[in-house]
Amino acid sequence: TELISGLLQTEEETTILQMEKNLRTCVEVLQKQKRDRKQELKALQEQDRSLSDILCTPLFSIDTNSVPSLEDLDRYRRHVASLNTLKEQRQEEFVSNKRQIILLMEELDHTPDTSFERDVVCEDEKVFCLSKDNIMALQKLLQQLEAQRALNEAVCTELRARILALWERLQIPEEERESSA
Repeated sequence: TELISGLLQTEEETTILQMEKNLRTCVEVLQKQKRDRKQELKALQEQDRSLSDILCTPLFSIDTNSVPSLEDLDRYRRHVASLNTLKEQRQEEFVSNKRQIILLMEELDHTPDTSFERDVVCEDEKVFCLSKDNIMALQKLLQQLEAQRALNEAVCTELRARILALWERLQIPEEERESSA
């Protein structure tokens, strides 16, 4: 009905041949609009499928058996645009956290223990599932490694203090302390 509105304006004095010509033109216009909308719907569905796979989100719900309205297509475009934005945000967060995790693992001399850790360190950034759960797990891993580093630093500080106290008790000269440190 949306496609037809505005295209059929009949005049009382129009001949049957003219009406037939007008109707044929109208049908051609409607068929082209239908084709264009179906093509756009198909393209949007492909983008939605791809983004949904990467982000682990559900597909947009739309009736594929009928011709989508302009409002339906607009809603679908906005949905795909929001998924693209979400993908970019999660990708940036993943890359940033991955770099920090790799640096912390090297600093802590930590080898990846779990399959998730191996996926984070080894996996291609483009194929990593950017689901909300994976991003949260990534943040948790980063926090665990940062906590381990803080613990190691505290232990080192404590050991340095104990060594210094031993040097004091043993009255080790400053020159020997510097050569040992």
